[in-house]
Amino acid sequence: MPHRVANFLRTSSGNIAQIKKVAISRSRNSSPYTSDGEDQPYFPTPKMPDLADGVRKHHRISLPFGKSSKDHHASPVTLGWSIESPPVVFHGTPEESTGALITGQMFLDVRHESVEIGTFTASLRLHTVQKRPYQGHCTDCQQQYVELQSWNFLAHPTTLRKGRHSFPFSILLGGHLPASMDTPLVAISYEFSADALITSNFCSHNGSCDPIHFEKTFNVKRSIPERALPHHSVRVFPPTNIKASAHYNTIIHPTGQNKVSLRLDGLVTRNEKNKTIDFWRLKKLSWRLEETIKTVAPACSRHLPALNATQPEKKGLARTEVRLLGEKHLHEGWKSDFSAFEGSVEMEFDYFANQYKSRELKYACDTKTEEGTEVTHSLLIELVVSREFAPENKPQMATQTGTGRILRMHYSVVMTDHAGMGVSWDNEAPPVYQDVPPSPPAYPALELPIDYENLEPLNAHSLSVEPTPRHSRESSIDQDRRMSS
Repeated sequence: MPHRVANFLRTSSGNIAQIKKVAISRSRNSSPYTSDGEDQPYFPTPKMPDLADGVRKHHRISLPFGKSSKDHHASPVTLGWSIESPPVVFHGTPEESTGALITGQMFLDVRHESVEIGTFTASLRLHTVQKRPYQGHCTDCQQQYVELQSWNFLAHPTTLRKGRHSFPFSILLGGHLPASMDTPLVAISYEFSADALITSNFCSHNGSCDPIHFEKTFNVKRSIPERALPHHSVRVFPPTNIKASAHYNTIIHPTGQNKVSLRLDGLVTRNEKNKTIDFWRLKKLSWRLEETIKTVAPACSRHLPALNATQPEKKGLARTEVRLLGEKHLHEGWKSDFSAFEGSVEMEFDYFANQYKSRELKYACDTKTEEGTEVTHSLLIELVVSREFAPENKPQMATQTGTGRILRMHYSVVMTDHAGMGVSWDNEAPPVYQDVPPSPPAYPALELPIDYENLEPLNAHSLSVEPTPRHSRESSIDQDRRMSS
């Protein structure tokens, strides 16, 4: 302790900067094994190498596992396709549609001089995914496949030379099949896959012999034609005299605006004794476009419940979900007329799907399958009316009574995709060979032909002028010269 006081008094005569420097050096060199009065020299602590510095110096870290891209052998064969038919669209309802025709070509490009292909096959399958399956951890309960058609392009080993080789294919999809969809309960897609297998003789010289896989998805739509005239619906709301008359199209499109014309009648009740009128004033209009999804999640062979004599056969669990596609609230935009005998309100508004998720409109068109999947749409209109009274012929001096009602209307609509410029395949296909008749059509002889021997002769008169002799032309020329001279 006396040493500290002496050192402090000894250094206090210096400036402030020197005092701070001595204090910092002593705090760094302080150790439990040294005395307070000893001045220890300062040795900087060596800095340990940082992992981040090593990463900065070496931009690429070599790992003992993994496969380098340089070791990957390029495949000697590549697959591709070309679709020649228009977009796949079912025209009409499932009961009326004749299906859709798909035509295209598969391309097999050979990069080497010659390659022996063992097999080359393709198939089109209907893939159904249950997002809420019968058993949550079972793949068979979650996914179901139905093979629509298969093609065997090369049934036996064939040697193909360098270049592109084409293999045409075609299929007629039935009109009863569902359209592609992706909903919270179920997803339906059409998957086209092709596989080409190279023989082992070629693979022994070039590495692996894995089959070459090709997979694409068809987007199948359904288009139902619109009706010529809009649908007319009338609703009555007892115990009041209010009557709602709506004109709307039953066929709607998700990306278009659909118009509704609404008229309310029976809004005014007259009181002859007090010479007043009671009427319902429209305060608010709301519309909602809803989508109802129903499906049956089937059980696979392993999870199929045992048959019971008392209970009916149960092949799956019913799933139902309702999602909102669009809504809007209106507080103005209609025309009210309370001067008439019954009073009326007229309005027009557009409804559409406006619920976007990840910048993409989520919807599914109306569908009904044999497996139990059904998608329907409905338009819900809600009207809020308030009761008021006013002197006769003076509705602007109305007074609220505090009584109100909510009028709800439910209309079923069918959502479908646009048909575009295409038509059904049976309307644009040329006649087939069997439909061509064996010979041109015969013309029946209704009257006997005219006998040319009995026709009257016709004398034809020549319209050309007969040429004049040469000497006559020369004499006329000499006569003209004399007259001119």
